[in-house]
Amino acid sequence: MANKFLALACLRNEGSGNLSPRPHYPSMPRYPKGVSGEGSSSMVMMEGSEAKALFSVIGMTCSACAASVEKSIKRLPGIREALVDVLNNRAQVLFYPSFVNEESIREAIEDGGFEATLIRDESNERSIQVCRIRIKGMTCTTCSSTVESALQAIHGVVKAQVALATEEAQVHYNPNVVSYYQILEAVEDTGFEATLISSGEDVSMIELHVDGVRTDRSMRLIENSLEALPGVQHVEMSPEFNKVSLSYKPDLTGPRNFINVIQETGSRRFKAKIFPQEGRQRNSYRREEIKQYYRSFLWSLVFTVPVFLTSMVLMYIPGIKQGLDTKVVNMLTVGEVSRWVLATPVQFIIGRRFYSGAYKALRNGSANMDVLIALGTNAAYLYSVYSVLRAATSKEFKGTDFFETSAMLISFILLGKYLEVLAKGKTSNAIAKLMNLTPDTAILLTLDDEGNIISEQEIDSRLIQKNDVIKIIPGAKVASDGFVIWGQSHVNESMITGEARPVAKRKGDTVIGGTLNENGVLHIKATRVGSESALSQIVRLVESAQMAKAPVQKFADRISKYFVPLVILISFSTWLAWFLAGRFHAYPKSWIPSSMDSFELALQFGISVMVIACPCALGLATPTAVMVGTGVGASQGVLIKGGQALENAHKVNCIVFDKTGTLTIGKPVVVNTKLLTNMVLQEFYELVAAAEVNSEHPLAKAIVEYAKKFRDDEENPAWPEAGDFVSITGHGVKAIVRNKEVIVGNKSLLADHNIAVPVDAEDMLAEAEGMAQTGILVSINGEVAGVLAVSDPLKPGAQEVISILKSMKIRSIMVTGDNWGTANSIGREVGIETVIAEAKPEQKAERVKELQASGYTVAMVGDGINDSPALVAADVGMAIGAGTDIAIEAADIVLMKSNLEDVITAIDLSRRTFSRISLNYMWALGYNLLGIPIAAGALFPSTRFRLPPWVAGAAMAASSVSVVCCSLLLKYYRRPKKLDNLEIRGIKIE
Repeated sequence: MANKFLALACLRNEGSGNLSPRPHYPSMPRYPKGVSGEGSSSMVMMEGSEAKALFSVIGMTCSACAASVEKSIKRLPGIREALVDVLNNRAQVLFYPSFVNEESIREAIEDGGFEATLIRDESNERSIQVCRIRIKGMTCTTCSSTVESALQAIHGVVKAQVALATEEAQVHYNPNVVSYYQILEAVEDTGFEATLISSGEDVSMIELHVDGVRTDRSMRLIENSLEALPGVQHVEMSPEFNKVSLSYKPDLTGPRNFINVIQETGSRRFKAKIFPQEGRQRNSYRREEIKQYYRSFLWSLVFTVPVFLTSMVLMYIPGIKQGLDTKVVNMLTVGEVSRWVLATPVQFIIGRRFYSGAYKALRNGSANMDVLIALGTNAAYLYSVYSVLRAATSKEFKGTDFFETSAMLISFILLGKYLEVLAKGKTSNAIAKLMNLTPDTAILLTLDDEGNIISEQEIDSRLIQKNDVIKIIPGAKVASDGFVIWGQSHVNESMITGEARPVAKRKGDTVIGGTLNENGVLHIKATRVGSESALSQIVRLVESAQMAKAPVQKFADRISKYFVPLVILISFSTWLAWFLAGRFHAYPKSWIPSSMDSFELALQFGISVMVIACPCALGLATPTAVMVGTGVGASQGVLIKGGQALENAHKVNCIVFDKTGTLTIGKPVVVNTKLLTNMVLQEFYELVAAAEVNSEHPLAKAIVEYAKKFRDDEENPAWPEAGDFVSITGHGVKAIVRNKEVIVGNKSLLADHNIAVPVDAEDMLAEAEGMAQTGILVSINGEVAGVLAVSDPLKPGAQEVISILKSMKIRSIMVTGDNWGTANSIGREVGIETVIAEAKPEQKAERVKELQASGYTVAMVGDGINDSPALVAADVGMAIGAGTDIAIEAADIVLMKSNLEDVITAIDLSRRTFSRISLNYMWALGYNLLGIPIAAGALFPSTRFRLPPWVAGAAMAASSVSVVCCSLLLKYYRRPKKLDNLEIRGIKIE
């Protein structure tokens, strides 16, 4: 009793003011699909997905308050533990996100009478995931803006991007606050159909189709068997589709194991196979959409052509004219009845998609293209119905119907949508081609403990698991990322990296999935499969780029908010102006066509204005060009991360280059050798390599690598044995090789051993240092035998690239952490006048900001590791990346071939793409600005020219098709001819 009194007292004293006499507890969230609320299987899933949340709780004054908070939290389902700290006003909750989220917990605490705030830390930020959703039914920018606004309004969604061109959404969300089920529901609530492409929750995910399952018990049996496998994180069963979705850790298990378990569970009664790949699903969805529009257009033609003939052609054929003019009831004719009957299915059955789209838009408080079409066609159809009914009830009224207007409008718009979808499908060809690079099948090798082949088996390439050994025959595509364990060949990697020359592969070299093996047989060990592969990363990067909006697109988004309401206003004003002008005889009666009166003429002008205005063209102007541009870039080894990068890159007028690994190869090589004694070069390098092979220093490795060229077996050279090996840090090495004392190092090392350095050697060292090379002395038995010059040489074509950039009015600057002597020497050699040396990573970023403050639009070109601060600070960060190392977060553009010439390609492509975007906007805006006045009758008083509504509808459909086709011309982009004629000089590194 005392405890209860104490609890009431402290609640009364805390002064929250938010307490209600009947506390409300949030309803229990639904269990996820395929998870029951009880049983061991659900507990396995729960244990694998535990999350932690920390709340600041204001208003607690004693232990009774803490107990009250704890009780409020534990009432929720999916709570594992709740720890409440009164002194620090904190509550730490361990929970299962499948059953409850952070927002529900916060609400429960507040319903208990306390103020709660989720404390966000780095772990919460790291938990942000990205899901991709396919959205069906969007027709213009207004639709995509509506969906985007609805997604961004969801608590727990950090960022949402909706792309009209790809009909997809990319949502960054916190799974501890909101689930992707709720995100899908939010899209559905806006009136569009949503399908999850990927949830972003799992590293690897796969869907299997299971045949032979008859009962729920069998499905549960399969589910339990799969969940028992090590590495399986989550299993979701969809009995209605006989589908099993699994997320798993590829290091522990893989798809072959899942198929075997399913088949063994049913004593070979069940058969399992992998669902089609995402790319193929996307293509099948696109094909189905094209078929739907094609079918709708053909059916509309079946009804529209007779309507057109009876109203505009057959009326001029004497025999048929009398038949059509035959009276049915009063003034109602056979022709009017037949047109009414034929136009009605087109208006309400074939055209129902426009009603549906208009209803969804209006329900969400916006107006889109469907609203314009529905209003325009309904105005024509309903007036025609009024005219027909009045003729049927009057013996004098002879009305004119516009059934051909509504039917032909819908037919031409469907034709336009069909052509638009057809063209839009081609804008994403780059991704489709990338996805199709992976071969359908692969040859799996089974090896014994000694590495001998036991068997070969041809399998579906999607069944490859980590550490599998795959055989790649000549002419076949590499089935997976991995490394060569046996064999030699040349592999054409142009389809991934854009590099045209085949790359030599031998034991230990890495290979990329999707590349083409040219001449030899290779055995490779799979290291990265599924979503981890380089190809999958490239596809994801290109998809993200195509989702990202360019800043210039905000212009279209702003216009789209007011476009449709403004068009409706102009349309109504047009009708009213012409109607009043006709009523008050402001124009001669001779202007009115014989087949209609002044009201009908005004109505036609109003409808024409309504249907000629096209918000679609504006909405498609930027995304289609960005899609094609990023796709073309990917095919040339230039990965551009979205519209922002494209827009900034076209303005670049200053480029900051890092030195090591960017202007230079980043790998020391022997560039010169001078012998000072009578020796065969092969014998000289045998002794030097034997001494240096035991050193880990980069210069030593460069010397050994160069020495291999003088051996018959370059892959596994056998060097003479070196005795008494000593490595002197910062100076060099010493060893006894073939009873000769060999010393390799700098002047200090030789001076310590009292070895005199001749004048010729001194001159050679000075010459090497003047050329930014490192001079290395070689002493044999106490005498200087030779001098080696080791350098990090310029990349082939570096000088030419800087020269071309100058001709493009782009300033080049070099920033490096190297010493001033080397930096100035490289700067002179490459042709860069402004050199900044001995700069730390953060100082590079400061230099970039200084240039931006001076008015430059700066691009930074670096290796993406030490240069990441500068890459982020620059307007455009360009990362020099090798074929498999493409996930460089800091960069806006990744140059996969590591060729400097691609800097020019990236800038030129961005300029071409942005000019295409500008052209698209000029076309879309110019079309509307020109078309609307003509449709409104601006030319009618002087020329008697007017646009019938069906012609206006055809023009509207043609405008969006024209914009897409204009973007598609980017597919024929070719890099500047200057680069094709580039004379590449430099050292070829094998």
